[in-house]
Amino acid sequence: MILLIGIWEAGSRAELWPDYLFPSPSAIGSTLIDGVKDGSILIGIGVSLWRILLGYGLSVVGGVLLGLLIGRVQVLDQTLGVLLVGLQSLPSIAWFPLAILWFGLSEGAILFIVVMGAFQSIVIATDAGVRGISPLYVNVARNLGAKGFQFYWRLLIPATLPAIVTGMKQGWAFAWRSLIAGEMIFGNLGLGYLLMKGRELNNMDEVLAVMVVIIVFGLCVDQLLFRRVEKKIHQRWGMIGT
Repeated sequence: MILLIGIWEAGSRAELWPDYLFPSPSAIGSTLIDGVKDGSILIGIGVSLWRILLGYGLSVVGGVLLGLLIGRVQVLDQTLGVLLVGLQSLPSIAWFPLAILWFGLSEGAILFIVVMGAFQSIVIATDAGVRGISPLYVNVARNLGAKGFQFYWRLLIPATLPAIVTGMKQGWAFAWRSLIAGEMIFGNLGLGYLLMKGRELNNMDEVLAVMVVIIVFGLCVDQLLFRRVEKKIHQRWGMIGT
């Protein structure tokens, strides 16, 4: 990575390409520093973070609950289950016209896009996790008197947890992409808004600087959150050494 950045910087300094089309790493770094100093980058991160936490949180709660129900109730599986599998193939961008018609150019439209970006993945993964539970465990739990909420809390959720985390990880990626796309189209503030502002001002330094922030933020969430959660779950279930 350092070698590639060095080659990139050397090519820029040698003027192998125009800076207004592909600025050097040093120029991008300088723009990042300026954005932090004037607060624009920090505000963009804060706004996008609030939106993703709210939308993704709703997706996780609703997706896990519905996935557990679909996995256990045949009627829901044959109706909502089939519908959600079909909706999974629908690109997030296809929800934008509907979001604008329903909510207008508002925060509600962006929130809707984020939820729809993650919801189906979490439901489908949770449903698959429920179906992967051995019937033997279900029968044992029933014989021991596990019913209703206790059955879900003591057996279904723990046994499905690895699949739920996988769905949450995939859902996060879809939600993050949907958020940035939504902010680019009709967002006020946020990282996607900064991307479009850089384009409108023909400021390639700002465009690439914001792209770097988006990539780094996604990597941090994956490495600091999901990788650690997956490791703990795998250790708990004896899939890797402690």
